[in-house]
Amino acid sequence: AQTSGKQDVEKLVEEVQEARRIRMLHQPSKVMDMEHELRALRLQLREKSIFSAKLQKELAMSKRAEESRLCVYQLDGAQTLGSCLRIRPRSNSAPDLSKCSIQWYRMSCESDQRQIIAGANRTIYAPEPLDVGKLLQADVKSDTQTISITTIAGIEAAPGLTSYVQSLMRKSNIEFNVMISQMNGRDYPSRSVHVLHVGKTRIKLCRGWMNKTRESFSTSMQLCGVRGGVSAASKSLFWQARKGLSYVLTFESERDRNAAIIIARKCALDCHIILAGPDDQA
Repeated sequence: AQTSGKQDVEKLVEEVQEARRIRMLHQPSKVMDMEHELRALRLQLREKSIFSAKLQKELAMSKRAEESRLCVYQLDGAQTLGSCLRIRPRSNSAPDLSKCSIQWYRMSCESDQRQIIAGANRTIYAPEPLDVGKLLQADVKSDTQTISITTIAGIEAAPGLTSYVQSLMRKSNIEFNVMISQMNGRDYPSRSVHVLHVGKTRIKLCRGWMNKTRESFSTSMQLCGVRGGVSAASKSLFWQARKGLSYVLTFESERDRNAAIIIARKCALDCHIILAGPDDQA
């Protein structure tokens, strides 16, 4: 595809030069014919460029799949938003995971540049909206070696999530039922249901008529999928309302959790605040 594209470019240059020469000879009809041919050549070049990019993407996926089959670890779970990925040993020769350190990263599908996901250091990781379209990679480090496991392709969006978010955004009051799993890093004793309100300028957590926390969007606020070792990770998010006050909230469904993250980030962006997790590059 690259060789053919180069030849087409050379031919295109020649055609342009010929068109200029004809124009100088005052032959407008032939110039029009040449312009039509040039448009056709540009269209062909564009189609070949798209086809070449598609082939390169498929080749990269095939290479990652082969590397995954040779790795002593594997990633279990659907590689889509709303799922949960788990590192498992593929063979008996794999180092014991309980004796290894783990770090998750997100990567672009076009390059090997990695962004660390701060706090994601367990065998389980639940993708969040910021991971959609990105590769996820986990480094498993033992005393003697570091082994990397990567998703085959970018994390796929959850079916129907976009339309669900749009329907919620049309409401005047957006709220979700949640339970507080942790507060300031410690397990929360009560399992009572709270309501998380996501507004245009703030987020509010309450129980009945009593406000537990109400904070406007600010640079100190953080919001992301949960990254620690908690149960129901795909339904949970981490929310730092302000410095010194944070929660792990568990929603009724994965769809609600991801919708809350997307809507909160959009509302924060409207207030010129980038709402993400610790050290995230949104």
